[in-house]
Amino acid sequence: MNEQWTVPMWAALVALAAVVLLAVLLAVVLARTAARSRAETTALRERVDELVRDLAARPSGSPAAAEAQEFVITDLAADGSSPSSDPAPVPMVEGRLFADLVLRETVLRTAATAAGVRRALSPQARNRIRFEMRREVKRSRKARRAEVREALQYWRSRQRTEDAA
Repeated sequence: MNEQWTVPMWAALVALAAVVLLAVLLAVVLARTAARSRAETTALRERVDELVRDLAARPSGSPAAAEAQEFVITDLAADGSSPSSDPAPVPMVEGRLFADLVLRETVLRTAATAAGVRRALSPQARNRIRFEMRREVKRSRKARRAEVREALQYWRSRQRTEDAA
């Protein structure tokens, strides 16, 4: 008996193999994720148990002991870690250097603004603006004329129906 495989049969087998492969990959990914979450859970349980032991070992009862345990946060780290023990020193800038930096920044901003104004007031920009304004005025006039024509047609048709009635 000589059976020939048809193209749809091969396509069905390939599709079935792809589905099985995807199912296996999904199972592997889910198993890894479950194992990772179990490891994190056990690490968190150990940390909580350690904190509970430390809390139980502390003497409690007197308000003076509670006041002695008060903490003041003086620094927050950007990455969420604990605050650093020694803050980085802030560099001091001399008065002349500070004045020089401020003057340079002011001069740069003034120069950039002047260049922008000069470009905006150039003949090419003014001509482009004039052209766009003329085009917009023409468009609005044409739209207004069309609205007037439509209103007149509506009004005339209404007059005819009133005269006929």
